Amino acid sequence: MNDLKIFSGRANPDLSQRICEYLGIPPGRISMGNFPDGEISCKVDEDIRGRDVFLVQPTCPPVNDHLMELLIMIESCKRASAERVTAVMPYYGYARQDRKDEGRVPITAKLVANIITRAGADRVLTMDLHAPQIQGFFDVPVDHLYAAPVLHAYFKGLGFPEEDVVVVSPDEGSIKRTLGHAERLGGRLAIVDKRRTGAETRQANIIGYPVEGKIALMFDDMISTGSSICGAAYRLAEAGTKKIFVGVTHGVLCGPAIERLRAAPIDRVIITDSIPLTPDKAIPKIEVKSVAPLLGEAIKRIHRNESVSRLFD
Repeated sequence: MNDLKIFSGRANPDLSQRICEYLGIPPGRISMGNFPDGEISCKVDEDIRGRDVFLVQPTCPPVNDHLMELLIMIESCKRASAERVTAVMPYYGYARQDRKDEGRVPITAKLVANIITRAGADRVLTMDLHAPQIQGFFDVPVDHLYAAPVLHAYFKGLGFPEEDVVVVSPDEGSIKRTLGHAERLGGRLAIVDKRRTGAETRQANIIGYPVEGKIALMFDDMISTGSSICGAAYRLAEAGTKKIFVGVTHGVLCGPAIERLRAAPIDRVIITDSIPLTPDKAIPKIEVKSVAPLLGEAIKRIHRNESVSRLFD
């Protein structure tokens, strides 16, 4: 592990620290700052010539600042003669536009992949992409992890009887993901039917196993404004659900998300530390679980040229 170096940008230094603790190595020394006009400055404060470098930087809000910071870190490491540079992006921003669903719109997920590759990244390690096909947008290897083991361990620890559990998809687009959770956790499957009228969406019906008197477990890749998750929770409550738990990988939590979650009939929201939870967003019903051991194990396997897919078994 002597040739392995892990550096952190300013997006999520606590996660980087936990990864280093898991691996038993010190964090790499790097100085990040801003010039008076706001431009980002970067200096790697130790020798990395011939080293295997991992840069931990989720592109969470403010997305543009954190993305630019990642690009500058990659550039710094390549010019310092690092042997290999891996961009560790637990949260991949600009992932929503992964195709042209109407005329004259960009595919920003592809654009960002091109920029990261052009900056000099030799590999990308990410987690729970909004659309799995984004892996194909990169011309370098991509290791795509899932936070499901972390979330499953929490819910299994609650000890709910399997016959009382219904695993709920908050919309039709999340059915495949929800089926995977149901297979591993047990319980029956239900789907909240979301209807769109113009720019507005509403949760209309619940399809599948009856949820009355049951414990609902809802999963999604992220909570952004909280509209879909909270709308589904209200519909489940109206149908007589006894308890509602939500498990998501990325707690983006922008706009009115915190107010919506606070008011919604949700007992607990479990998020990971792929994005840092700031003090102004820390409410009692939100609990954070760390994905540092998962990322740390993946980094170790990449560094040793071992199989990362074994983590899925």
